[in-house]
Amino acid sequence: MITTTRKSLIALAFCGLIGPVSAQMPAPVVATETAQLRMLAPTVELPGTVVSRNDARLASELAAKLEWIAEVGTEVSAGDTVARMENVTFRLRQKEAEARVMREEARVVFLRSERSRLEKLSESNLSAKSQLDQVVSELAVAESEEAIARAQLGLSQVEMYVTEIRAPFDGVVTERLRNVGERLNVADELIRVVDPGSLEIIARAPMGTVNFIAEDDVLEIHNDYRQGEAAVRTIVPFGNPQSHMFEVRLDADPELWTVGENVRLSMPTAEEKEVLAVPRDALILRREGASVFKVLADNTVEQVRVITGLGAGSHIEVIGDLAPGDQIVVRGAERLSSGTAVSVSNLATTGTGNALN
Repeated sequence: MITTTRKSLIALAFCGLIGPVSAQMPAPVVATETAQLRMLAPTVELPGTVVSRNDARLASELAAKLEWIAEVGTEVSAGDTVARMENVTFRLRQKEAEARVMREEARVVFLRSERSRLEKLSESNLSAKSQLDQVVSELAVAESEEAIARAQLGLSQVEMYVTEIRAPFDGVVTERLRNVGERLNVADELIRVVDPGSLEIIARAPMGTVNFIAEDDVLEIHNDYRQGEAAVRTIVPFGNPQSHMFEVRLDADPELWTVGENVRLSMPTAEEKEVLAVPRDALILRREGASVFKVLADNTVEQVRVITGLGAGSHIEVIGDLAPGDQIVVRGAERLSSGTAVSVSNLATTGTGNALN
């Protein structure tokens, strides 16, 4: 019975009474970007280093023994104590200075009172006038001694204050250069604080390129792990006579880069010119040459041979049967050939990367 039914179904299929067994394969999905006229210039890749604009090695301002120091990795705010010196000697000096100020103040108060009393008596008493002259002289000396005592008190207060080493800005402790118990001299470095939120990239470029960049120009930056852009903040146009290089500093995004990273930046070596450019991801590189896939009006693709020219960052100049506005496949071209029907998903360019719509 089962065999008879199966034979009947096969016969019906051959007769066209049962539809096709399998549906047509769906069109491959590709991502595209628009070929555009862009201002590009030839570039050279240069090495750079990400550094913090706020990077301080803090030193002792006194000769004293180190009592405490913050751990590496500690996050600190400006004004936070990151190290402390033994302060017993300096505290005693401050108390001695305070006592001397009190003594000199009392002496000045007494002599001023005597001066007032003798001034009244000297109007009718010659002896009192002679005593007044003596008191006035002693008062001048006492006021001078009081000023010296106050200065010494201020100095002792400063010494007490600098027994604590404080962070000059918000940051992170990255190095402990001395250990607790060590005797330090004036200017001995003991701790390093770095601000990871204020970064810049330092690079050195050939003197021949100095005329092709300006402050606020945006350059492509990348390394083996990520890529992005950075604006030129400062150009030092005075080159090193030995290396014939000049220094460039660029603002770095702390969300993208970290202190100490090595990067490479694309530095223009000539004036920009307008060219037709496509994303580098669109290029198909074969032995016979480079090509791209262009999406036609009927949603089929055509493989177009191109010659590449100037490149800058993620885009490159192409010369071939292309025009501004053409939709170029940048993802999903691996199995395409001319005439293949595709389903298109446009790419939207956002900042340093692309995202599918």
